Amino acid sequence: MIVRKNMGRASPLVLVTLVLGFCFATYNLVTMIMHNRAISKWVEDDANGGIFFDPVIKMPENVRKPKNARLPFHVAVTATDATYSQWQCRIMYYWYKKKKDLPGSDMGGFTRILHSGSPDNFMDEIPTIVVDPLPEGLDRVSFLLYHILNRHRAAFSEKIPLSYQGYIVLNRPWAFVQWLEKATIEEDYILMAEPDHIFINPLPNLASGGFPAAFPFFYIKPADYGKVLRKFFPEEMGPVTNIDPIGNSPVIIKKDLLKKIAPTWMNVSLKMKDDPETDEAFGWVLEMYAYAVGSALHGVQHILRKDFMLQPPWDFEIGKKFIIHYTYGCDYNMKGELMYGEIGEWRFDKRSFLRGPPPRNLSLPPPGVPESVVCLYKYRY
Repeated sequence: MIVRKNMGRASPLVLVTLVLGFCFATYNLVTMIMHNRAISKWVEDDANGGIFFDPVIKMPENVRKPKNARLPFHVAVTATDATYSQWQCRIMYYWYKKKKDLPGSDMGGFTRILHSGSPDNFMDEIPTIVVDPLPEGLDRVSFLLYHILNRHRAAFSEKIPLSYQGYIVLNRPWAFVQWLEKATIEEDYILMAEPDHIFINPLPNLASGGFPAAFPFFYIKPADYGKVLRKFFPEEMGPVTNIDPIGNSPVIIKKDLLKKIAPTWMNVSLKMKDDPETDEAFGWVLEMYAYAVGSALHGVQHILRKDFMLQPPWDFEIGKKFIIHYTYGCDYNMKGELMYGEIGEWRFDKRSFLRGPPPRNLSLPPPGVPESVVCLYKYRY
């Protein structure tokens, strides 16, 4: 009887053990549910064009932007004095002014970095600083870098091949190197933009401390060019997938970080262009790869924001995106059907306006074209 009585009554130690075990199991279950919900929410956000960032890797607390903190960034765009570049810069600057002071905007000052070497007739209309175009010899670049940026090392001796003269984009990194050295920039962050960008919503600072924010381009694929990229990104730096699928624009980055990357970006651009295999592989996106490699050589990883910008006609809806990039031609028939690769019955292509801006009497897009193309039409002034 005594044995049966003891067997029918649990000891206090057993009860405590059971309670603790139940609490632990409940805690794990709740944690797992919350974790799964967090991942599902990230996947949902990404599907809707949100942050493209590994949900397992959380942003370190010390680089998170405090709530309601305003971290202004300086908008910088490189340009030439060609009419084609001028009208795009005027449109961009117009919409910058329209969005700059709206709620949610962190846009600070604006600079057009004119790398034609001399002033043009828009100096009074658009805040501009004039810098030199790329010199004709890499030996002169080395000389200038040594005296302007003596804290950086640049060992150049060979001449720039004539092929450089047909690739004006190479002036871009050199322009940033000069501007960062000679200009007084009040903001701690910089947005690298391009003339064919239009601000359609107030743009906040998407960067977080040492993590710049960038737009992921579907055609920048470092993993597909491992053999070529190993010429510039050695194995000791890790896999080529450490190179982000980005260009230098749009990118929001800390000023001091860009000062370190810019000379490397320029050096890699020139070396890539001077290598026939690399030049053939990358073509007109060579300088984009050069920035991606240059930043990776400094161990910099970017927060990839698919909502940073949209590119009509491939992106249909505006949503909460911030920039329209009108680099592609938009060709449609009068039924509103895309005719890409052909001359449409209705079209908007920036290359149709090499000698002047789009006319104000440009016909309305036909019914059925995407919202992004209609928005581009409305914002073309």
